[in-house]
Amino acid sequence: MTSPSAELRDCTSPSVLTFIVAWGAITCCPLPATGATPAPSSAQVPQVQQSTAASQDDPDYNGEDFTRPQRSVETRLLFQTSSGATSQTERGSWLLRANWKVELDNGWRLGLLSQVPVVDKTTFAPTGTDQEFGIGDAALQAALIRDIDRHWAYGFGARLVAPTADDSLGSGKWQIMPGVGVRYSFLEIGPDTYFVPVVRYAISFAGDPSRRNISEPQIAPTLNIGLPNHWFVTFYPSNDIRINFGDPISGQTGRLFLPFDVAVGRKITDTWTISLEASVPIVNDYPVYDFKTEVRMNFAF
Repeated sequence: MTSPSAELRDCTSPSVLTFIVAWGAITCCPLPATGATPAPSSAQVPQVQQSTAASQDDPDYNGEDFTRPQRSVETRLLFQTSSGATSQTERGSWLLRANWKVELDNGWRLGLLSQVPVVDKTTFAPTGTDQEFGIGDAALQAALIRDIDRHWAYGFGARLVAPTADDSLGSGKWQIMPGVGVRYSFLEIGPDTYFVPVVRYAISFAGDPSRRNISEPQIAPTLNIGLPNHWFVTFYPSNDIRINFGDPISGQTGRLFLPFDVAVGRKITDTWTISLEASVPIVNDYPVYDFKTEVRMNFAF
């Protein structure tokens, strides 16, 4: 009989391969030669329209700004481990995402997101190993966004999560996540260097009455720094800072989960962006995960 430790090593090896392939893709893909299109002068375009145009035309924009939605399709390969009082869980997810934007009147725009995950979950416990595979909880999001000036923008909206997952692959509850974000662009450094904190509040309702109730702020103080040659580094690209006001989970000793979360990526063509994210806990009183890595591949059109 194979021991849980041996199974753990077998399950972890694909994630190591994912790291190697993703990093090789980021560092080795050649950059195509592209011509720069002159931007209209400030005398030709009003300030807010100029800010929106800069968002559209920025050749290094990586799609991580909540206030600058884009038309794109995206796939994310997520792997994370977590530990309970008597068990350890490995969770691999393949996220299929579609993003859309609609320009509205008076400088407003609408950002739309849909997401469907495919989940592979393995739990190691003293009584044995349990593996599940299937569709996770699907999500839809809409946000209204407006530029204030060339530096500032803000947006607000909500995400709806449906309990479409089988068994324990999802939360078993409907969730609504109202959220708000504000962006400041450091244009003196470059158009792709910006700070955009985003806060959303996950609240569960309806669904399986036997599953835990969810009530938690999910925070992402995203800082993106544009680097030469189409590289970028992003701190806190995900809403992974959590404060649990809902039902406690196994191993919880407090309310706060605070990770160190960073991603490194590159815009490899005018339409393709790839990045590699890694995250580990700093404060793990509310244990969301022990380790997380995510490969993001985004195609904008």
